[in-house]
Amino acid sequence: MAVGRWLLAIAVVFALATSALAQDADRLVTSALSNIRAYETLSYLTDEIGARPSGSANAARAVQWTTERFREWGIDAHTEKVTVPHWVRGDERASLVSHNDQKIVLTALGGSIATPPAGITADVIEVNSFDELKQLGTKVKGKIVYYNNPMDLELVKARRSFEAYSRAVIYRGSGASRAAEFGAVAALIRSVGSASLRTPHTGAMRYDAKQPKIPAAAMTIEDADLVHRLLGRGDRVRMHLMLTPKTLPDVESANVIAEIRGSEHPEEIVLIGGHLDSWDLGTGAIDDGSGVAMVMETLRLINDSIRESGLRPKRTIRGVLFMNEENGLNGGRAYFAAHRNEKHVAAIETDAGAATPTGFTTTLKGPAVDEVMAKTKVLDRLGAHRFETTAETGADTSFLIESGVTGFGLVPDPLHYFDYHHTPADTLDKIDAKELAQDTAAVAALAWTIAAE
Repeated sequence: MAVGRWLLAIAVVFALATSALAQDADRLVTSALSNIRAYETLSYLTDEIGARPSGSANAARAVQWTTERFREWGIDAHTEKVTVPHWVRGDERASLVSHNDQKIVLTALGGSIATPPAGITADVIEVNSFDELKQLGTKVKGKIVYYNNPMDLELVKARRSFEAYSRAVIYRGSGASRAAEFGAVAALIRSVGSASLRTPHTGAMRYDAKQPKIPAAAMTIEDADLVHRLLGRGDRVRMHLMLTPKTLPDVESANVIAEIRGSEHPEEIVLIGGHLDSWDLGTGAIDDGSGVAMVMETLRLINDSIRESGLRPKRTIRGVLFMNEENGLNGGRAYFAAHRNEKHVAAIETDAGAATPTGFTTTLKGPAVDEVMAKTKVLDRLGAHRFETTAETGADTSFLIESGVTGFGLVPDPLHYFDYHHTPADTLDKIDAKELAQDTAAVAALAWTIAAE
């Protein structure tokens, strides 16, 4: 009987602790939903500072402003050095000299070299796969290779947008070097996007050190379709291409680190992160200014809650604003090098836009997923009480995940994410303040639940 009473007492204590944990998370959600502070933070970052490509003056301004903002809120914050590449876009022009000099709208891929000063004029040859490229072999010598690989819109409609993206983006990443292997003089891709109003989608590419470097660019979906139609009719398509990007010397930049120390296990860290850099075409509202705003607002909410209630999470909650996610991951790499020996309990990344939250990806499996589901029922309020097991949950935190840290990735509704991703249209007007608040609430609730245990 005594053992039975003891077990009952333990169960009651556990239930009360779980209830208190849920109530605290619920209060955070209520606070997040009652204001638009995250949107105001994002507004300054995008409208006042603007685009933040790695190595730029604006990236440096963003580091300074976010650090100062944390400190104004009474949150401990500092910067940690990151050396980043500094690639500058320059001018970009193209036309079909074979078809009355029709203008082709395109943009250089991040990291591309420039064309010769006079540009390149060459025939365009279309391929749909690397296998087709290999079959053509030296027939592409002296030509511009065009990879026609659209995103699978059926996957996008099924809310599997990131799967569709991963399938198409391989041609952006290595297409130039694969074409150069057979003597091509330039490489073009269809913009990796799910929609377009003749807006080109940029993104990083990489060169194989064993192959010659050739210029690479992304045509808008409309222009890619035009070239496809002309070639399909049997026309000879000849293009003049001019790109003037430059790779300047590396620049010293920084990650921004802010944290709220845990009361009982401060050495155990729950990391929440987003990336501070953006591409240069838009102002990086979706990718990833919104993630930065969520991280910052989560820490502000928890810090304000501590002031009001005195209740501090048992574990440390650390916000990291990574630099250079877009074209190098040097921020994530530098963070891991500096902090790999610390005990990270979880790493939560938010780098998928700011539409209505639908849940999280996680590296947890089986019963562990059921356990986190049981502890995060507050997410039902947001329609985000869903955890899907995946191998990857984020780019900047991937180094931690590969070392065994449990990963989580916020999943806003992805339907329209790739409409604007990496384009001039990635601007503040695409963000709904209420949806951003819901995303922030989801991140705050999950971070608090893990850290307060």
